[in-house]
Amino acid sequence: MNPIMQAAADHLQQEHQQDEALALTLLRDELLRLGVRAELRDNDSALMVHRPRVGLPVWVFVGYGGAYYSWQSAERRHPINDVTGAAKVLADYAGR
Repeated sequence: MNPIMQAAADHLQQEHQQDEALALTLLRDELLRLGVRAELRDNDSALMVHRPRVGLPVWVFVGYGGAYYSWQSAERRHPINDVTGAAKVLADYAGR
């Protein structure tokens, strides 16, 4: 790949990562409004949702080409354009 093509590919990858980080930040903020503790991890590429009682946290990622929030090994997902709905589903899943 020539240097110009490489620079363009790097730029697109960086924009994609920024979009995912923004989506996870919006979800974290909505979860906090619902009283669910959540924090960005791993260079803002994952959201760790704490369970209120005993249990491992729920790790949330942006997947499926940036279209969905996904968790539980991608067995559970919710459209990224419905942040409020995703936060409610995750809050219930985490045992709020």
